[in-house]
Amino acid sequence: MKTAHASRPGSPAGPARAPRPPRTVRAPGGLALRLDGRALAVVALLTLVALAASVALIGAGDFPVSASDVLRTLLGQGDRGQEFVVRELRLPRALVGLLVGACLGLGGALFQSVSRNPLGSPDVLGLSQGATAGALTVIVLLSGGAAAVTLGALVGGLATGLCLYLLAWKRGVHGYRLVLVGIGVNAVVTAVDGYLVTKADFVDAARAVVWMTGSLSGRDWTQVWPLLAVCAVLLPLVLGNARGLRMLEMGDDTAYALGVRVERVRLLTTAAAVLLTAAATAAAGPVSFVALIAPQLARRLTRSPGPNLAPSLCMGAVLLVTADWAAQRAFGADQLPVGVVTGVLGGVYLLWLLVTERRKGRI
Repeated sequence: MKTAHASRPGSPAGPARAPRPPRTVRAPGGLALRLDGRALAVVALLTLVALAASVALIGAGDFPVSASDVLRTLLGQGDRGQEFVVRELRLPRALVGLLVGACLGLGGALFQSVSRNPLGSPDVLGLSQGATAGALTVIVLLSGGAAAVTLGALVGGLATGLCLYLLAWKRGVHGYRLVLVGIGVNAVVTAVDGYLVTKADFVDAARAVVWMTGSLSGRDWTQVWPLLAVCAVLLPLVLGNARGLRMLEMGDDTAYALGVRVERVRLLTTAAAVLLTAAATAAAGPVSFVALIAPQLARRLTRSPGPNLAPSLCMGAVLLVTADWAAQRAFGADQLPVGVVTGVLGGVYLLWLLVTERRKGRI
């Protein structure tokens, strides 16, 4: 009888090393926190990258400002010209970019976790298009201003989310049915968007097309404060249900057995994802692909199962701010909307993903 000899740990034939389990920390009051060291490192790294990209974005433009001058001005030590350019013109745009990217990244992670499907994102489910329909209704039919367009986009996104949830409900909402219904809703709402554009006059049609592309141009403090309020309210709610989401990814029966109130968690997290997506779309327009690819990239970095909420949030902020900075560096300020850049990056990522999955024999 032959005896099998163990291979060296570093050799290809050696046994696979099991991932290190999260560390449990006991907080005051008996609260137990499970900390994943790699996930925390990824969040810290992405936060630093997002802040650095924001400084670079603030310094870019027709009146360039060095990174050191940007930091000095933010600390209140710049001259009057720099104070105006940095604090009044460019800081709100960078903050809107960070918040919109964070909302889209977190919303995409929630949808993909609830649906247990990597295609479960606002772009595929029709929520971004629903918010666009609300904004186009205000632009084309009511000739409303910026505040009215923002409100219309928010109402359109919420109405689409409610319709999606009701149509997908059948003794609960299951991920496969949610994605299929979302694809149908997406097609209908996209047709409505096209119809509204054809009914608009030349000026309103041009305004509508620019808004539909997704852009951070001209954003000011009036978009920052609503986004901050939405994040302040929804982040604690979402993070409080993170454990339930992790259990849901193992299946409803398993989650029930572990004491999770499945439909309550699914309803709360879906509502939070709809609000996050609607608020982001209302502030910057339908920026494509960020909600779809940010959770996927975050999961590849953390190499951790589960929703990866905080890494997805940070990854969304990094993607959007970096894309806006790249657009300004390559084409000049306000010449290329950020939605075009994210669309190209998202398309390239999907093509790369399809090629790699095909080589592995999974598709």
